[in-house]
Amino acid sequence: MKNKIITFSLATIFVSSLVSCRKFVEIDLVGKRELKYTQDYQSLLNNSTSVEKSYYWPVLASDDIYGSDEAYLNTLLLTDANAYCWKSDLVGDNNEDPDWADQYQQIYLFNQVATEIMDSQGGTDAQKKNILAQAKVHRALNYFNLVNSYAKQYNASSANTDLGVPLLTSPDLYAKLDRKSVETVYEQIIEDLSSAIPDLPEQANFNILASQSAAQGILARVYLQMRDYGKALQYAELVLAKPYYKLIDLKQYKAAPNSYPNILDDTEEIFIKSLRNSFPTLSLNPDLLALFEPGDLRATLFTVDGSVFTWTPFQGKAYNKHRIISANAKITNGPTLPEMMLIKAEALARDNSRFAEAVAVLNSLRSKRFDDNAYTPLQITDQQAILKLVINERRKELMGKGLRWFDQKRLAAEPDFGTTQTRTYKGESFTLAPNSNRYVLPIASKYIVLNPEIIQNPR
Repeated sequence: MKNKIITFSLATIFVSSLVSCRKFVEIDLVGKRELKYTQDYQSLLNNSTSVEKSYYWPVLASDDIYGSDEAYLNTLLLTDANAYCWKSDLVGDNNEDPDWADQYQQIYLFNQVATEIMDSQGGTDAQKKNILAQAKVHRALNYFNLVNSYAKQYNASSANTDLGVPLLTSPDLYAKLDRKSVETVYEQIIEDLSSAIPDLPEQANFNILASQSAAQGILARVYLQMRDYGKALQYAELVLAKPYYKLIDLKQYKAAPNSYPNILDDTEEIFIKSLRNSFPTLSLNPDLLALFEPGDLRATLFTVDGSVFTWTPFQGKAYNKHRIISANAKITNGPTLPEMMLIKAEALARDNSRFAEAVAVLNSLRSKRFDDNAYTPLQITDQQAILKLVINERRKELMGKGLRWFDQKRLAAEPDFGTTQTRTYKGESFTLAPNSNRYVLPIASKYIVLNPEIIQNPR
């Protein structure tokens, strides 16, 4: 087997423009390390610094976030403000888009692992298959994030023609970078996850590693986004049937919020991924805050008044769950136990024969989120009212993760959930209507100049 090279430093180079330049991401070629043994490839996937980061723009663009105080808005970097205002260009000419670049750089690594692992030395066939499966799970989640950021919402009637994203499954810097259809990208995601499951453990030793539960949880998320609620329910229930994951009772941490478990010990976390921006200050939308009922400890524990940020105090509330865990904690957005419960609840709520069952799922979750003297089980029998409650619980439980942006795209066509958003930044007003082209992020002009086959999204 030829020795392979992987790199670890932050230095980058440009692909030579002399040879049909196809620069979709910068690949590091310094600090080289030879890849030879099976454990070398596992070590790559153990490195959270290399594989954990996901996106950030969907958080800022979503209606989780809203700033009415100039003090907060003035803290936004120009690129962050562009995402917040749904502008037609996020990063400007000749600049990298870090959401795009980071995730494609990871995909390059996952492709290298997937391509080379079976020829590595010193490992058993089962170990190699397991590492291959892990790489597939990581790659699938990255492509899910990318296609839902830079392409239209999956629509069964048009997904085979709607432009998705470049789809690379081998470590070839000179591969053709035309945008595959949304349907083709989803097919690859589902194939990666489905084929990975047999070679993964039900639960990984650490939740930063891929497992059957991680793959099934991502499949539940994928099918929900596709509006295939039957399959979303199927995969969510597979995860929920496992005994490894437990809801955290927030009442236990009311008196000592800083004792909340770190992410490695969090029994709700199935597969750790985190926002690209490690320590953001997120000003929460008053409309989101208004959904929290008296006694809801998610509001008490996981939000904080903007005045506490002494370096840039602002009016409003900020998301704060990561900060109560530790100064170095990140906002995670991989699949979790509560997300699986809410996927199950939504799938049931949309089933005309089973919608009443969704209430029990909501009550099971909410019973761990309220003060004892404030919690009252829900007793609702109207199907549409139940569905609205499920969507509101998703907003509260998953706030700050960026998943709300994907929900907004998915729900935009439904009259009860598609709303027009308006924001003001530096005296200029910006509006986002349901099904707007601005729900699809622009591709950085740098990538299109260097790779003309990449077609820009309509603005």
